[in-house]
Parts: sequence; structure tokens; C-alpha cells
Amino acid sequence: MELFPDFQDKTTNFPLAPLADRMRPRKLKDLLGQTKLMGEGKPFRILTTGKTNFSFILWGPPGSGKTTIARLVSRMSENEFHEISAVNAGVSEIRKVINQAKKTWSLSRRGSILFVDEIHRLNKTQQDSVLPHIENGTIRLIGSTTENPSFEVIPSLRSRCQVFRLEALSRNDIRSLLERGLFDKEYGLGNDSIEMDSDARDLIIFYANGDARKALNILEAVRDFSCFTKKVPRSAGVKDIEGIIQSVSVLYDKGGSEHYDHASAFQKSMRGSDPDAAIYWLAKMISVGESPRFIARRLIVTAAEDVGNADPMALIIANAAADSCEKLGWPEARIPLSQAVIYIAQAPKDNSSIVAVDNALNDIQHKGKSFSVPDHLKDTHYSDSRDKYGYGKEYKYPHDYPNNEVEQDYLPDELKGSRYVFFNKKKYKD
Repeated sequence: MELFPDFQDKTTNFPLAPLADRMRPRKLKDLLGQTKLMGEGKPFRILTTGKTNFSFILWGPPGSGKTTIARLVSRMSENEFHEISAVNAGVSEIRKVINQAKKTWSLSRRGSILFVDEIHRLNKTQQDSVLPHIENGTIRLIGSTTENPSFEVIPSLRSRCQVFRLEALSRNDIRSLLERGLFDKEYGLGNDSIEMDSDARDLIIFYANGDARKALNILEAVRDFSCFTKKVPRSAGVKDIEGIIQSVSVLYDKGGSEHYDHASAFQKSMRGSDPDAAIYWLAKMISVGESPRFIARRLIVTAAEDVGNADPMALIIANAAADSCEKLGWPEARIPLSQAVIYIAQAPKDNSSIVAVDNALNDIQHKGKSFSVPDHLKDTHYSDSRDKYGYGKEYKYPHDYPNNEVEQDYLPDELKGSRYVFFNKKKYKD
């Protein structure tokens, strides 16, 4: 008796491939989502479906169709297709593909495509090893990555490849994908007769968060679950789905560009005085276990840069929140962070501090306005400074004058009259 009779392919000794792999589109018309990129008449579609030799990198979130598009492009171009994963590939494996590509061209005049999954994981040496073979046309490179190629792929390789951005699938796309997976009898679960109401499907769509692979993996887990229950007919409801999933899929990589994209959205929401948006981005960073120190640093920077002297208390509160995070840790640290975020987002805004210092730095570092300290402002605490060199003789001590009002130049003569600090008084609290 077979232990898992419903899971095996009767024609082989091997189990069936995962549902997510079986349901990959085999024709371009079956591809869901990415209409901005692969829609009828779009440049990318025209270029990739014709017999061209240009290389490109697909950048997008997990389950957005990067590998599927690469395989479809290869099939339509009638090129030899070589697929490697950067996770376990080395220079020697890349060389084997190059040598095979040369043999294929020599014997059949067919081109070859090298598809590198997770190309951002290739080190510089591995990326460099591909360059000359793209340059001379031995191979056509297609890379896929979940990370921003501007940060993770070397400039010389990026210059030889076009970069195309993929988006997460819409909820309607995921809904259509689930329908296919449920009822397709050739590649899907159509022969398993699983009943699932609309609420249960909606829950999977919600939890998948635009990730096609995630949605199909959940659906397959639902099928597996239904095999071991005594329900007749096989079925799965909302409670069953909740028990299988446990937690939502969050599009966030603490080690990659998502880390900085979320920090950027977080700061810009506070700068734009939108506390609701700022709290949302805070919650998303907390939900994936972002470092409280990282979040607290963003708070301190925003309080100084965007609120500044319009409300100096903002910087004090930001520092107090940072100190509280050190003492509390997760999950309690979320409370002082939330308090500080709301305060900073609602505070009046003034960026004169960063504008002033950056303008002065620009004058010094880029415009050559680096001048000596005027004699009357120089240090006089050592012997001979005043009597021998005349330093400080012309200095007027402000406290010797009524209301500290004294006419005196504090800038070098060459910068006399220069302004760096500009206040917007309307932004300040009364």
C-alpha cells in the first residue's frame, strides 16, 4: 500500500513536482500580471519574443514571474537554455556553460542563454567571469534578482544588460492563479475535487501578498491537509487556512534594498506630517523584526533634519525613545517609538539646520571658499598670541555691550555678508 497515493506520478518512481512549478505558464498568453512589461505592443515583449541577442536583468519581488519569463523568452527565441542558481554556482560551473554554448554554436548555429537565478548572490569574480562572453556574443545573459541591481550587480555587468522592474501580482491575478490551480486537471489539483469557499480563497490571496509561488504553496498545503482529514467531500474553510498559514508573507528583506526603501518611506511620511503613514511603515518594520536601533536612528535624524528648531523638543523625544529601546527591546519598544513617531510627524517643520550646514560645506569643499580665521577671532590663550602676533586685539567682547549688541564681523573678509541660515517663522510654534 502506498503511503501517499495521491501525491505520486504513476508513470515514474518520482513524486510529482510542486504545484507552483507545475503551474508555470508554458505560453506567453498564460502569463498573469506584468502587463506594463509584457503587455501587447510593449517594447520588452517585442524585444524578447524576437530573435535578438540582448541581455537583461529582471528585478522584482518573490513570486512575480522572473524565472517564468526567462524560460518563456528562451523557448520563443529557440536558444539553448542553461539555468544556474547563484546560491550554489561557482566560476567553474559558469565556464562549463560557456564551453557548452561554444559547442552548440559550432554544431548547430544555435545561440545560448545563461539564466542566473538570484544573480545578486554572485560575487565580483563570478560576475566578471561572464563579461567577455556577453561582449563577444557567446551567451545571452538573463539574470533575476529580488535586490536592486544598482547596489548588488557590478557596474560593468549592468552596463551590458538592460534592467526591467517587475511588480508583485495584483489580488485579481492571484485569484485567477488559484482558480487555475484548483481546477486544472492536467497540471493542477483538478482531479482532487477540493471544495473551498470564496472567503477561504480570499484569505489565501491576502496572505500571499502578491507572491504567486506563496499562493500556490498554500493551496498545495490545503490539498495535503484535506487528504488527512475525514471530510467528505474534501474541503477547507477559513479556520483551516488560518491554521495552515499562521502568519502573513511580508515583502521585506532586512539585508537588502527593501530595508532602505522602508526606512525612506518612514522618514518621508514623518517629514510630510502624515502620522498614519509613518505609523504604518513603523509597524511594517517592527513586524519583520527590524532592529529598534535602526528605527530609532531614523527618528533622531528626522527630528533634527526636518523639525529642527521649529520644535526642539522633537529631538529630545527622539533621543528618549532611542534610550527606551535600549532598555526595553521588542515588543515593548514599539510603544515609545510610536509615541515619538506621532510627535515628530505632527510637529512643525523647519529644515534650516541641514540646509545651513550643507551650504557651508558646499562652499568649503566644492567652491574653494576655505579661508583663514581673522586675527581678531584667533585663540589668545597662549603666550605671545596677543603681544607678538596681535591676535584678538580688535575683538569686541559682546558682554561688555548693552544687550550683547556689537557690530563685529565673524566671517572671513572674503565671505563678508554671506548667509547660510534662513528661518521660516511661519512654521514655528507660537
